[in-house]
Parts: sequence; structure tokens; C-alpha cells
Amino acid sequence: MEQSTAPIIQISIDIITLDEALALARGAVNAGVDWLEAGTPLILAEGMRGVQMFRREFPDVPIVADLKTMDGAGLEAEVMFKAGANMVVVMGQAHDASIIEQVKMARRYGGKVMCDVMLCADKPKRAREAQELGVDYIIVHTGFDERNMINGLSPLNDLPGVLAAVDIPVQAVGGLSIDQAIQTLEMGAQIVVFGAPLVISGTEFKAQEGFEEKLREIVQRVKQTRVGGR
Repeated sequence: MEQSTAPIIQISIDIITLDEALALARGAVNAGVDWLEAGTPLILAEGMRGVQMFRREFPDVPIVADLKTMDGAGLEAEVMFKAGANMVVVMGQAHDASIIEQVKMARRYGGKVMCDVMLCADKPKRAREAQELGVDYIIVHTGFDERNMINGLSPLNDLPGVLAAVDIPVQAVGGLSIDQAIQTLEMGAQIVVFGAPLVISGTEFKAQEGFEEKLREIVQRVKQTRVGGR
């Protein structure tokens, strides 16, 4: 059945100091962003405290903890769900057992699991397998280091195959311009993620000047795009 829905806009808070992260999160929420992501640099720097502070300040905003889990998936997920996260991230390259354990923990705490298929040799195949293992979302991701080393890489290249392989919501991540982000939605992705380089510096993990105003413009433009059902 065809349907038309508004896209979900997520911001990746890849800031390593909590005060700066909270300032960026406040600006993002004020600008109309739907989901806050406690990015991997923030989690490495602040651990569960970063997620706890986000939850305390934004009690009704969905929070993604970008753990990039490869092992110990149940324990890592439990820590973040207890801290207040709604969603956690397991890597597609992790063992099936890790994906299964994270899904189990999500069911226990009423959370959700995202599977990031970055660097998987066959991204559509792994995305389908992850769906069958019970994950709730797929992330098509071109990594920060990868795209900084190899010019022209984009999640747009991998997105069509993954969209065709799964029935669960998909997001595309990795240095997308506003036009490219809108293109992912037109292709069938349901969640778009902004961070570097539009809001966060493309070479340093810090907020750009005037990020709230820029983000507000982005949100207004993206929200005009309707996501067609697949």
C-alpha cells in the first residue's frame, strides 16, 4: 500500500565535550530536529553520562546511542537503554550473535536496534540478514575516514540495493549535502541524518558557527519532502 509520510530528521552530536554537545542539541531541538544522536565521539568521551544528560534535558525526544557495537552487544545496549537511549547501533560486520543479543536487550527495555552496514562486502544481503535477526532500522553509512580519504564516496551508491532488500526503515549517513539528503528520501529512505559537514565541521568534531540558523533552514526544506511508502 502506498503512503506518504514526513521524513524523520536526526542530528549526529559528534562533540566530545558535554557542554558543547548540550548546546548543539538545544539548538537542534529548537530548529525542529526529530531525533538526537549521541554520536560515537561523545559516547567515548562521556559514556552513559552524555545520554543521561540528553534524556534529562529532552525527556520527550528520541535518543540514538551510536555505539557501533562489534561485541558485548547485550551489555552495551543495556547500559545505554538504562541511561535513557531509545535506540542503539550494532555493526553489520558483527557476529550474528551480537545482533541477536542487542535485539534481545532492546525487547527487554522497550528500545530499538539500528544495524549499520558500513564496510559490509554485500550490504543488501547483510541488511536483509539483520532484518531477519530482528533489527528495527538499517543504516547505510559511508564512514568519516573513508570518505575523507577517497573523494566521491557516498551512501547514495549503496542505498538502492539496500532499500530493495529490506522492509524496515532505512537511513543514509555520511557527509550528505542537503540536496543529497532529500534525494535519499525521494529514493525511499525514511530517516535523514545531518552532522558533518553541514552542522559539524567536516574536519574537526566541533560545531560550526551559526549552526542553529543553518539547521532550521535545513529542517524546513527537508520537511517539505514527502517519503513515499515502499
